[in-house]
Amino acid sequence: MEETLYVLGTGNAQAVNCYNTCFALREKDEYFLVDAGGGNGILKILDEMEIPLSRIHHVFVTHEHSDHILGMVWIVRMIATAMRKGGYEGTLSIYCHDGLVDTIKTLCRLTIQKKFCDLFDERILFYPVRDGETKRILDYDVTFFDIRSTKARQFGFTTVLQNGRRLTCAGDEPFNPDCRRYVEGSHWLLHEAFCLYGDRDRFKPYEKHHSTVREACILAQELKIPSLVLWHTEDKDLPHRKERYTKEGREFYSGNLYVPDDKERIVL
Repeated sequence: MEETLYVLGTGNAQAVNCYNTCFALREKDEYFLVDAGGGNGILKILDEMEIPLSRIHHVFVTHEHSDHILGMVWIVRMIATAMRKGGYEGTLSIYCHDGLVDTIKTLCRLTIQKKFCDLFDERILFYPVRDGETKRILDYDVTFFDIRSTKARQFGFTTVLQNGRRLTCAGDEPFNPDCRRYVEGSHWLLHEAFCLYGDRDRFKPYEKHHSTVREACILAQELKIPSLVLWHTEDKDLPHRKERYTKEGREFYSGNLYVPDDKERIVL
């Protein structure tokens, strides 16, 4: 099967009509999960997209905000349960910056049973990553980088797919020029777009340190990115979001523009 991006959720932190932005990369029969959204909705989406928890052995958590990290409690609980019942082979590796390790462990210890948390550092392993550090995940060399967030410390990553194309996840804040060396040269760029530029007065993205479709598309055009995925959006008009975001984006970007819905699959 071709390498595929599984779009699990596309909404921002306050979205109620879609799930929070998170995704998985599929390589053969294994999945690399990136963030888990804000609750147990992650389990329903994984089930509907036919992603078995037994095939998730690597997870990257970008930052501490609730819409990215709270779903990890459910991922840990379900995989730890499977481990104890003999239904999960090997270990679960969780990657994050060093400030998040204790946060994830504490959230789990406060909300799930001790018998599950006892698997920490035994079969549920934590790997703190540094800016510019590369880890081997599945068949990818994944390089993590600090996105220079203006809010909570946050990391993105870049990797070269098996087909030779570079894919970069730039986090959920506007591009910082200090990260140019990681983003430039990417074939795929996964970028936030809080709302349409035309709706900026309504949703006030800049006050929340986010981009609009316009800024994300101008960036991708300037960096000559062939394929751009926009997500982490408001959710007030989901039936027309794809059409409206694509229309505005086309004014500034000539490449392959994707505005996915939850549970879409994009062949990379």
